[in-house]
Amino acid sequence: MTQKTEPRNITFIGIGLMGSRMTARLLGAGYAVTIWNRSPEKCAPLVALGAVAAATPAEAVAKADVVITMLSAAPAVEEIYFGPGGIAEACPQDCILIDMSSLAPAFSRDYHARLAAMGRGHIDAPVSGGVNGAEAGTLAIMAGGTVEAIDRARPVFAPMGQMFHIGDGGAGQISKLVNQTIVHVTIGAVTEGLLLAASLGVDAGKVREAIGGGFCQSRILEVHGARMVERNFVAGGALQYVVKDLNGALTEAKGAHLALPLTQKVADIYRDMVSTGHGDYDHASLLLAYEAENAPHRVSPGVADKVPAKI
Repeated sequence: MTQKTEPRNITFIGIGLMGSRMTARLLGAGYAVTIWNRSPEKCAPLVALGAVAAATPAEAVAKADVVITMLSAAPAVEEIYFGPGGIAEACPQDCILIDMSSLAPAFSRDYHARLAAMGRGHIDAPVSGGVNGAEAGTLAIMAGGTVEAIDRARPVFAPMGQMFHIGDGGAGQISKLVNQTIVHVTIGAVTEGLLLAASLGVDAGKVREAIGGGFCQSRILEVHGARMVERNFVAGGALQYVVKDLNGALTEAKGAHLALPLTQKVADIYRDMVSTGHGDYDHASLLLAYEAENAPHRVSPGVADKVPAKI
């Protein structure tokens, strides 16, 4: 990979809840951004902001300095990178490919090796911070890759959040699994605490405010605790994608002969919720499973549930 000046032409593939907001941040920073999405209608708002929509992934990456993908799972990444008309062959030789999807570390390590054999630079860079973080440009970006690739990509990461170089290929994905383990076990703890308050006859919302200034203070109590009190289960982050991440964490733990009982419990509940039609609900909807098990106890009993619209 030859040395290049600071990248200016960015391609973003995967214009979903996160990708659309991340692309808007890049446009706001002055980058020329070409976009592609399987559902092309999702590109229209970004075209209005100055993005160029391509007809195919190969067309989208033809002149890119940096390509960013933000996709749902490994099969989608595999197809976009290495399938017919894939971006690994179509992008310029000195382009850097950054996958910001959440994948099992083994997939990212495999992609690093295959792309290195093609002479392509690759970074795995999953994120934490959700839709709000993507919109505000405050994501935590956990990156794995070579120092050379990371250094070239730093200016591109900056509008989207703070980048941390964790290590070699796959290290970013390991960091994301750690993040998901801590986040979702903590969501479970907040759920149990607020339901305990409600079951003992006090206002769970007032309890949340009171403990928010002590050792319980956390982003999870602030954001997901508020969602539980307000009974707002419209997805900022959908359960169906978390199950994949927690399964990945449990698989890695098993390979290391490590037991993670708290993670296993939350993953099992999430999996059951997805199987019963709650896959597009927010992470805070864990509360609904606890309430179903502990009826008639309910957090904010006088407040109606806000749930995702049926499409």
